[in-house]
Amino acid sequence: MTRANLLIAIAIAVISSSIWAFVNQPEQEPRWPNRIQGFSFSPFRAWQSAIDHVLPTEEEIDEDLALLAKRTHAVRTYTQEGSLAEIPRLARKYGLNVTLGAWLTNDLERNEVEIATAIRVAQENYQNVVRIIIGNEALLRGDLTPEQLIAYLDRVQEAVEIPVSTAEPWHIWMKYPELGEHVDYIATHMLPYWEGIEMAQSIDYIVKHMNMLKQKFPAKEVIIGEVGWPSNGRTRQLAVASPANEAIFLRRFLAKAEQEKYTYYVMEAFDQPWKQGSEGSVGAYWGVYDVNREPKFPFTEPIVKIPEWRTLAGISAIIAIITFAFLLIDSKTLRTRGRSFLATIAFGASTGAVWIVYTYTRQYLNPTTILIGILMVIGMIGVVVVLLAEAHEWAEATWLSQWRRPFTPQHLDDDQLPMVCVQVPAYNEPPEMMIETLNALAKLDYPRYEVLVIDNNTKDPAIWQPVEEHCLKLGPKFRFFHVAPLAGFKAGALNFALEKTAPEAELLAVIDSDYIVTPDWLKDMAPQFAKPSLAIAQAPQDYRDDEENLFKAMCYAEYKGFFYIGMLTRNERNAIIQHGTMTMVRKSVLQEVGGWAEWCITEDAELGLKIFERGYEATYISKSYGKGLMPDTFVDFKKQRFRWAYGAVQILRRHAKALLFGRQTALTRGQRYHFVAGWIPWLADSLNMFFTVAALGWSTGMVYFPLQIDPPLVILSIMPLTLFVFKVGKMIYLYRTRVGATAGQTLASALAGLSLSHTISQAIILGFFTKDIPFFRTPKRARRHALFQALQSAREEGLIMAALWLAATCVVVSQGSETADLLVWIMVLLVQSIPYLAAVIMSMVSGFSKTEEKIISSITAPPPVVEEVKSNA
Repeated sequence: MTRANLLIAIAIAVISSSIWAFVNQPEQEPRWPNRIQGFSFSPFRAWQSAIDHVLPTEEEIDEDLALLAKRTHAVRTYTQEGSLAEIPRLARKYGLNVTLGAWLTNDLERNEVEIATAIRVAQENYQNVVRIIIGNEALLRGDLTPEQLIAYLDRVQEAVEIPVSTAEPWHIWMKYPELGEHVDYIATHMLPYWEGIEMAQSIDYIVKHMNMLKQKFPAKEVIIGEVGWPSNGRTRQLAVASPANEAIFLRRFLAKAEQEKYTYYVMEAFDQPWKQGSEGSVGAYWGVYDVNREPKFPFTEPIVKIPEWRTLAGISAIIAIITFAFLLIDSKTLRTRGRSFLATIAFGASTGAVWIVYTYTRQYLNPTTILIGILMVIGMIGVVVVLLAEAHEWAEATWLSQWRRPFTPQHLDDDQLPMVCVQVPAYNEPPEMMIETLNALAKLDYPRYEVLVIDNNTKDPAIWQPVEEHCLKLGPKFRFFHVAPLAGFKAGALNFALEKTAPEAELLAVIDSDYIVTPDWLKDMAPQFAKPSLAIAQAPQDYRDDEENLFKAMCYAEYKGFFYIGMLTRNERNAIIQHGTMTMVRKSVLQEVGGWAEWCITEDAELGLKIFERGYEATYISKSYGKGLMPDTFVDFKKQRFRWAYGAVQILRRHAKALLFGRQTALTRGQRYHFVAGWIPWLADSLNMFFTVAALGWSTGMVYFPLQIDPPLVILSIMPLTLFVFKVGKMIYLYRTRVGATAGQTLASALAGLSLSHTISQAIILGFFTKDIPFFRTPKRARRHALFQALQSAREEGLIMAALWLAATCVVVSQGSETADLLVWIMVLLVQSIPYLAAVIMSMVSGFSKTEEKIISSITAPPPVVEEVKSNA
C-alpha cells in the first residue's frame, strides 16, 4: 500500500473510531442501591421452561436465592407448581420476604390446585410471605372474567390473614375499578416498553400513572408488581430494547422509587429464554442478570452503550484496511477522491458487518437462531461483495486520472491493411432486413474484404433465396451459404464460415444479420491489429429502432450502461466481454483456441475468455460503427437476457479453475476479477429469489403466529435495503455523469433493468443445475403482442408482486406499522416487489403499439456531451 493510500486508510480509520467513541460516550446515571426492595423471581435455567413444565431443582433455586440475597430484601413468585412452591421455605434462611403468586388461566381445574397450594404455602411460611398475588394479568390475557377473578380473591382473603391482591397493568385497574373492593392493595405493572414509550420519558410516565392509581384508589396501598425494561428484542414504537436502555431505565427508576417511597419488584432477576415462546424474542431479556447469572450492566460505573466498542472498532478497522487494500490492487490511475470513496465504503461495510454480527450474537441462540445466523452471515457476505464490486466500478468509472488503454486511431496505407472476412450468420431472418444489412456492407470503405452469409437451417426457401440472389447481385465479394442441417446454432454457423474463409484473410469480423454498419468500420478497427498481441477489437452494440415505441426506447436506455460504463472500465484491465456482433478477431488466434464453442449459448463471451487465457489482448472502441434491431416484445427481451445469464453460468462452470484459482491460465488478476465481479450482480439476483420466498414465508408466520414470530431484526432487514439504495444511487449518478443520460433515460433504464431480475434469477439457478438449454434466437421484426398477451409474459412476476403486496398488507393489518422493525420489514417487502412491478410495467408498455412521440423523444434524445477522462495519448 502506497503512502497516499496508507494516509487515506488512517484518516478513515480515525474518523470511524471517532464515530464509535462518540456513540459510546459514558453516561453517568444514579448508582444502584446496595439492596433493592424486590425482584420478580423465576429461577428457570436456559434448558428449563414453564411452558414445557421443565422446572428448576431445589438446589438451583437455593443458589439463585443466595445470589439475590446480597441485592434485595424480597422476591415475588408467580406459580406454585412443583419445586417453585418451595421458594418461601428456601428464602427464609436468607432473610428474604416473599410475595407469593398463584398462576390462573382458563383451566379451572388447574386453578383450583394453584389456589389450594398457595393457601397452604402461605400458611406454612407466614413468617416471610408478606403478600399474596392471585393471578397475573389474567384479565389482560382474557383468561378470566372479572367475576371469576373476584371469586378467587374472596376465597383466598377468607383463608389467610396475609394481604391479598391480583396483578394487572394500570389500565386494567382503571377499566375494572370494582376489583379494588376485593383486594387489600393494588398491584400494578409498570412496563413502559410494552406501551411504546421512549425510554427517556418512561420514568415520568410511571410517576404519572402511579398518581392516577392513587387517586382512583385512595384507600389502598399501590405497589408496583413489575417494573423493568428489556435488553434485547424488537423495538415497539419509540421503545428501544438494549442493554444500555435497560441499565439507564432501572437506575433512574430506583432513584425515583426511593424518592417517591414506592414499593416495587424489578422485572426480573434473571433472563428467561423460555418466554420467547409466549412473548416473542423480547420475553427472554428482562433480567438484571443473564441466564448464566452474570450482571448484564454495571450497577455503579458509567453506562456505555457498547462496552466492547474498542474491540469492535479495531476489528472493523483491520477488516476495512484489508478490504481497502484488495480494492486498490492495480488501481494506480485512481484519483485520491476515488480512493477515499473506496476507503469510506470499505470502512462502512466492515463496520456494519461487525456491528450486525455482534448484535445478533447478543441474543440467546438456539438451533433455529443459529441456522438463521448462518444464513444471515452468508447473505451478508453476498451483500458486501456485491456492494464492494458496485463501489469499485463506480469509483473507476468516475475518478480515473487517465485511461491506461485508450483507443488511439491508427493509420495504414491501403496496401498494408489486412484482408478481412465479414461473417453474417442468419436463421429465418426477414429477407428485406438482411438485404439492408448487405447493402451497408457493400459500401464499406475498405480495400480488401469479403462477406460470407451463412443461413443455417431456415426451411422456407422464400426467406433465404432472395438473400442468396441479392448476394449474387452484389458481386464476388459476397458469398452465400444455405446449410441444412447444421448443428451448433450460431457457433456452428460461424465455425462453418471459418472453414470457408479465404486463406489470405487475416481478420474475421462478425455482425448480426440486422446490423447496418458505417463505411469506416473496418478502416478504423483493422489497423489496431498491427500490434501482434492484439486478438480482438470490439465496438459497442448499438440500435436504430429506439424511436419506434416506448418499449424499445426503454430497452435502448438500459443497454447503454454496459457499453458506456462497464466495458470502458473492463478495458482498462484487458478484460472486456466479447459480444457476437461488431467484433473483430484475428483468424489465427481463433483457430488456435479451437473456434467458437458450440456447447455454450453465449459463444462470443466464451471465445473472448479463451483468448485471454492464452495471454492475448483485446481493445474496446466506444464508438458506434453499426446499429441493429432490438427485441420487439418483452418476452423476447427476457429471453435474450435469459440466454446471456445462462451462458454466463455455463462459462463460469467450464472455466472455474482458471477464473477462481488462476490454474493453467495466462489470465491476470484484473481479468479474473472483472469476469467474476461482472457476474456477481447476476448471482445476487439468483439469491434474491430465495430471499423473496423466505420473506413471504416469514411474513406468513408473523401473521398467523404473531407471539412466536417477530419481524426480522432491523439489522437483518437493513441489509437488502442498503444494497438497493446504493445500486440505485450508483446507477443514477453514473448514467447522468458518464453516459450523459437525461432523467427520463435514467428512469427508463432502471425500469428495464429491474424488469429482468426475475428472468436472470431463473437463468442463474437453472445454469447451476442443468447443462443444455436450447439456444434462443432473438427474433427481429416479430409481430407485436397484444396487451393481454404482453401481460401474460410477466405473469410470474405479477403473481410474486401481488404476493409481496399482500404480505405487506397483512402484516400492517395484523401487527400495525408503528415499530421500527415492523416499518422496516414492510419497506423491505415493498422494495422487494419493485423488480416484479417493473416487469409488469415493461410488459404493459410492450403491449402498446403506439406511444406519444414526445414521450419517446424524452428517452431517445441524444445525451449531452460528457467530459472524457484524460488519456496518456
